[in-house]
Amino acid sequence: MDRRIPSVSAATARRTILALGLLYVALAVARAVVQVVNAAPIASILTISGVIGVPGLVLLVGGYRLSEMDIRPEFYQTVARWCLGGLGVILGVLVLLQILTVGGIPDPNRTYPVFTALGSTAGFGVGIYAAQARTQAREVELRNRELRRAQRELEDTINRLRTSNDRLEQFAYAASHDLQEPLRMVSSYLRLIDQRYDDALDEDGREFLAFAVDGADRMRAMIHGLLDYSRIESQGEPFTSVDLEAVFDDVRADYRMLIAETGARVTTDPLPRVEGDESQLRQVFQNLLSNAIQYSGEEPPIVHVRAERRGSEWLLSVRDEGIGIDPQDSDRIFELFDRLHSRDEYAGTGIGLALCERIVERHGGTIWVDSDRGEGATVFFTLPVSVADSPRG
Repeated sequence: MDRRIPSVSAATARRTILALGLLYVALAVARAVVQVVNAAPIASILTISGVIGVPGLVLLVGGYRLSEMDIRPEFYQTVARWCLGGLGVILGVLVLLQILTVGGIPDPNRTYPVFTALGSTAGFGVGIYAAQARTQAREVELRNRELRRAQRELEDTINRLRTSNDRLEQFAYAASHDLQEPLRMVSSYLRLIDQRYDDALDEDGREFLAFAVDGADRMRAMIHGLLDYSRIESQGEPFTSVDLEAVFDDVRADYRMLIAETGARVTTDPLPRVEGDESQLRQVFQNLLSNAIQYSGEEPPIVHVRAERRGSEWLLSVRDEGIGIDPQDSDRIFELFDRLHSRDEYAGTGIGLALCERIVERHGGTIWVDSDRGEGATVFFTLPVSVADSPRG
């Protein structure tokens, strides 16, 4: 029922405007015929009939093309009211003048149609403006309602995702934590078998046992990685001012034996101070430096770390000249447990870069890689500029 009311009102309003226009056109034609019969001058016929007929044509054409004027149908009645209002005001003034003027208005048969036609047309113009303004206001209101609804839905979705993410983190933590004890027991007994019954095992038995021990060790490493991954948000430290240059110096010191064994050359530009979790940022540099050295190929690793300020963020990069990766795999390397190489080629759990991505995202940045196979790789990541380093307003 409610849906039909606006359309009926719109149709009635439109018919009112068209009828008013048709009335003035008919009056203009009728007056022209009478003047022709009375042999009135052509100029007089055209002038008076035009002043009455042209407003009528404006109303006819305007009423017919009302739907093309960016006006909602519910506001057609606004235009009709202004047309009738303009007619009523002019008609009231003319009647008042007729009463107050000595001898009345001269030639009322001409004056009334001319001025009421002009008044109706003026009302039509004002009505169009008013209806368009109300249309714009209504559309803004509807858009605001839609935006508020979309915002509520987005907030609900974010809350659901946050709840789901918290539950997944709790599940991952609980599952990986609970797996450690039985896995530790498996590893212990496998090593005990290796120690006590080594002489009783043939070559195949020793090989099978070595595979089992290696699998248990890799499973333990994956569980530790999953624990670290699940606790990025929940177990992260509050952000403080972090000197990245000092952090990287510590990481390089931790890897001094690996650097010496591989003959790696690790250089760095001056690094900035940022707001963040120092322990987690150290993990990022540890993983990136370790990967850069590990995937260096046959040549001694060459690694360079640099930082460049770009507006409100720092762009940091760790570049190596190693084996590189295929560009089509540039997203895969950040997937959890996704590996591009077999374990026989390169060791690892496949969680390091996924961990880096989550840490960088927690710090409000993004991470990506630029590489070609055989041409080395550069891992870029961004971190917000510290508030203390931001320009003061």
